[in-house]
Amino acid sequence: MNLLQKQGFFNSLILYAGIMLGFFNGIILFQRVLSIEEIGFFSLTTTVLALYTQIAGVGINNIIIKFFPYYRTDDKKHGGFVTFAFWWTLISFIAFTVLFVVSRNNIIDHYKDREGSQLLVRYFYYLIPLALFTLTFSVIESFALTVFKNVFSSFLREVGLRLFTTASVFLIAAGLIDYHAFILIYVLASALMVLILWIYIIKDGNFKFSRIEAVVKNDRWKFVNYGVFTLLSNSSFVMIQNLDTLMLSLLTKQSFIYVGIYGTFFAIAVVISMPARALSRTSLQIVSQAWASNDVGKIGKVYYKTSVVQMLIGCLLFTGLVVNKQFIIMLLHKPEYAGVFNVFIVVGVAFLVDMTGGLNNYIINLSKYYRLTTVFYVAGVILCLVCNLVLIPRMGMMGAAISYLVTMLVLNFTYWLFIKVKFGLQPFGKAHLYALLVFAVCMLIGIYLPRLKNVYADMLYRSVIVGIVYAFLAYILKISEDINLIFDRILKRGA
Repeated sequence: MNLLQKQGFFNSLILYAGIMLGFFNGIILFQRVLSIEEIGFFSLTTTVLALYTQIAGVGINNIIIKFFPYYRTDDKKHGGFVTFAFWWTLISFIAFTVLFVVSRNNIIDHYKDREGSQLLVRYFYYLIPLALFTLTFSVIESFALTVFKNVFSSFLREVGLRLFTTASVFLIAAGLIDYHAFILIYVLASALMVLILWIYIIKDGNFKFSRIEAVVKNDRWKFVNYGVFTLLSNSSFVMIQNLDTLMLSLLTKQSFIYVGIYGTFFAIAVVISMPARALSRTSLQIVSQAWASNDVGKIGKVYYKTSVVQMLIGCLLFTGLVVNKQFIIMLLHKPEYAGVFNVFIVVGVAFLVDMTGGLNNYIINLSKYYRLTTVFYVAGVILCLVCNLVLIPRMGMMGAAISYLVTMLVLNFTYWLFIKVKFGLQPFGKAHLYALLVFAVCMLIGIYLPRLKNVYADMLYRSVIVGIVYAFLAYILKISEDINLIFDRILKRGA
């Protein structure tokens, strides 16, 4: 196993460990210890931080990954590139933070009549150091990627910070601290992650601060152009993922309550997309190499196979979550979730749509038409914004969910149409119809199975029956060659 394969393997393990820990925190621990408003404020904080750091960084992470190899030197000074990145980050962060602080009164005034607004008033300025530590961590992580040291940074980001969150909530449950101390610990933990990662990176002497040399200075406008371009692209992607949460807080009286419920459902739905994220890590390199050799046929095969596998696995996970509604509501512990479970269903369908699109976004992004992904993202943001403005005041959380679903449908249709017209490729075939058939049959079986009194026993027997039927039908219909090969190997070993 070479270095990249090892890193891919360990990063996948870390990703799943982080998701499991995040699921435990958000779905079990938070629901039993924190109020809906406190959960909502924490969800809104993560949304704001995602947008804050994207805008304040002005594409610095992409600049590091793209341009650093051109300036690498044996003396580890790299023409002062590290110093340049530091000053870029600091100046752009300060500029955006000034704007953020100047806007404080307008933001507070907008939220003052909303439930849970006192949390925003109290912790508004805490967002600034949190954003600084989050941005700094991402910059150091980008440098780590350039020297193939990305496993430890992934662990700190996906697992380390979540462990501090877990420990803090347990301390609240034990009555040793309150929510205020929880927020303080989260800020300090973010700072600690930065310090640990920085020590880890510099101990091998790969990077040194030094005077910025002419070779770097002369390319500053190239950096600016690329940074602004990637800022537009990346911030648009982040906006699409977070706009519904942000606008729920802005457009509803129940603000943080709605954000808490919606954010929790969204976090559960993310689980559906985890296999697709893992599969994309492997397929991305294949597509990149295929473009390098102009092997469009190979791209078409990977496009089709990933779409089928992702749809098949996504539908299974979605079915399992929906048919075990009562179990999920029990886990969530709070009665507020029971009457709005349909919000989760709509968000889950949106994730299924995105997964079924396969590698459409990557195919465009790795081609000579990569700049069009920015155009598509910006158009997606505008569409999502309009839908939210129209639907949230009328339908609340369901309006946000429908807006996200519509955005995913339109974006993926646009990707599909462009790839079909430009490259003559499209991922859909008979296998997708079979997958939909299996999905419908198993969903009906799971919903209409007799319900057991014990919720744990009910979840277990319902999941086992649905899983066996799903796997059997998928196998005999030969929906995916790759999955059938895995089953064949298992059956041969058992024979």
